[in-house]
Amino acid sequence: MRILTSFFAIAGLLFATGASASDRLPEPKLGDNGLHIQDWFYEGFLELEDDLATAADEGKDLLIIVEQPGCPYCREMHQVNLRIPQIVDYMKANYLVEQLDMRGSREVTDMDGTAMEERALVRKWGVTFTPTLIFIPKEAIDGSGNAKERAVIVMPGYFKPFHFDTMMHFIAEDAYENGGDFQRYLDDRAARLRAEGKDVDIW
Repeated sequence: MRILTSFFAIAGLLFATGASASDRLPEPKLGDNGLHIQDWFYEGFLELEDDLATAADEGKDLLIIVEQPGCPYCREMHQVNLRIPQIVDYMKANYLVEQLDMRGSREVTDMDGTAMEERALVRKWGVTFTPTLIFIPKEAIDGSGNAKERAVIVMPGYFKPFHFDTMMHFIAEDAYENGGDFQRYLDDRAARLRAEGKDVDIW
């Protein structure tokens, strides 16, 4: 399992898209718990082993997004990244996405069988930033340990759209295997898109 630094959270960004503001998905609403609502996020019973099995049965990886109320970078992720149709379509096709609240009190059963409140579970995993995205591949259904131990990458902090979208591809395509390097993958993808004559906007 690798933890990426927050470099990309403050880096400048080129994103290949022809989408205008009018093409954006509707702005998400806030739930009673202060977190943004995405109607395509998975609503299970917060039993993470079962959730991974559900993802694997659908041919998807499990993506756990840890957020907290009032988090400006969580808001940016929802109001910018998750309003871009091509990003959302790719995530829906490749990931079962589950949202956890860093301050929440719902009981969650981790993949090692331990049951605890969300806020305690997040501390157990050592998550200190929001949003934090935890990528657990479908193949980990045959693994052992808790959710963070089965993760292939933990992405702390906010990534701008191109980096965010590229990370979704990097994991879904298993490009991290055999020492695959995200920075090289990112550079290669950007070069390929430019070579294809894609529109490039600065976000």
